[in-house]
Amino acid sequence: MSEQRTFRIGTRKSQLAMVQTELVCSLLQKSYPQHKFEIVAMSTTGDRILDVALSKIGEKSLFTKELEVALEDGRVDFVVHSLKDLPTTLPEGMYLGAVLERENPHDAVVLSDKFKDYTLATLPAGSVIGTSSLRRVAQLKRKYPHLTFTDVRGNLNTRLSKLDDPNGQYAAIVLAVAGLTRLNMTHRISHILSPSESLHAVSQGALGVECRENDPVCTDLLVSLNHPLTRLVCTSERSLMRTLEGGCSVPIGVNSSYGDDHVLKLRGLVASLDGQTVVEHEDQISVDPSLSLESQYKLANDLGVTVANKLLELGADAILKELSHS
Repeated sequence: MSEQRTFRIGTRKSQLAMVQTELVCSLLQKSYPQHKFEIVAMSTTGDRILDVALSKIGEKSLFTKELEVALEDGRVDFVVHSLKDLPTTLPEGMYLGAVLERENPHDAVVLSDKFKDYTLATLPAGSVIGTSSLRRVAQLKRKYPHLTFTDVRGNLNTRLSKLDDPNGQYAAIVLAVAGLTRLNMTHRISHILSPSESLHAVSQGALGVECRENDPVCTDLLVSLNHPLTRLVCTSERSLMRTLEGGCSVPIGVNSSYGDDHVLKLRGLVASLDGQTVVEHEDQISVDPSLSLESQYKLANDLGVTVANKLLELGADAILKELSHS
């Protein structure tokens, strides 16, 4: 398409979402200088409801629904998401047009100034750790039973300000490394959690760009943004979650890698809310780089299904049933 056109990019209004969308916008502008790209920011359900834990709102598309409505009715041409917020089954007519190169997918501990010389292991008993993630709570409760975990909501800057309040309750908060990195706040990181402490969220650190399935102009446009390796590993992670039918109300963690040996590894975890019952499984598959990308993604999808089914077989099914009734 040679004639000039203006494309509208939907996003959430938070600072992090805007920074991520500006990144996508700049990449597209560089690849397609003949076109214009405008950012359209809007609020989502998850942005507006800040006094209720994410897991209790009872809506799967907390940070995507309003964006997808705007996409469906043509107010925007595509939407930038933190891929971990995007449900693994998209609404009819929607398509994941691109997955960008992933930042560090792990979790980070940010300690308050008064506890800057401590670690999670050495913090005084009863110290309050803030996180809105049931996945983090379930895993860290098991590892650090002397700590108290409580919900902390709001955008990244809001959560950091709650931590920095001298009269605040938090000894530390747990955030995604990727968000801190994209906002140039890595200096706030006290410790990056290892997989032995906390498996990260599905697709954490990756950006996804969603478009309409029947819009060939946009689907072709977004191809340039794709990072095949990131899409490969995130496909396996999202397949696992889709098979488990999990979301933000279920403590599901993953860790994946793809090495020079062309072996894709996926480790998955399902935990009870108190962290006392944990089921884990890891498997791997060889992915021949000479295969088409579609064939490689199919293998990654199959690996996710395999690991998820094994988790169910090992007892995840009982955990998930209990969570659905809690």
